[in-house]
Amino acid sequence: MAEKERDRRIHDMGTLKALAHPLRMRLYRALTLAGTATASQLAEQVDEAVSLASYHLRKLAEHGLIEAAEPGSGDGRERWWRPASDGVRIRDEDFRDAPEQIAAHTAASRLFFAQRSDMYLRFLDERPHWGEQWAPGAVSSEAVLRLAPAELAELTGEMLALVRRYDELGRAAEAAGDAEGRENVAVHTYAFPFRT
Repeated sequence: MAEKERDRRIHDMGTLKALAHPLRMRLYRALTLAGTATASQLAEQVDEAVSLASYHLRKLAEHGLIEAAEPGSGDGRERWWRPASDGVRIRDEDFRDAPEQIAAHTAASRLFFAQRSDMYLRFLDERPHWGEQWAPGAVSSEAVLRLAPAELAELTGEMLALVRRYDELGRAAEAAGDAEGRENVAVHTYAFPFRT
């Protein structure tokens, strides 16, 4: 298999709409966490029928969001999938040219936010079960800054670079066999202008 692209930028409406389907986004996230999986494995994780999961995985593949992977078991009848890139980026400036593009981007952004919000609410409900070792690092905060557009872009770039650095540290440690105590960690960052 070829090396995966980092943060594939989605430019077209078809790919945006393919990803902005609630079940497809859940399947994509589950596959991202698993690395490689079959439709059966993913269907179980998202509590859907295998045939439905398989259909939506094929739709994601049609748009290059996922791709066939080397089989993870000896059963040659099952098709294995993997994400085609290490993440995706959807930028506002790619979907400003027409009202239908703006509407599709807004709908997709709302879906992604709702799913992220659900993840955080689930964490809040489960927080007591994670134990005290996770408490110092799990955070929810808000900072209100006075910035110009270029400063906001610079801040965002620096924050994403920091997250990427920690992602690479974790991946390297796991590749070296240091998986003890590691869990999936979601980092949700929203930076946007507002007026009171």
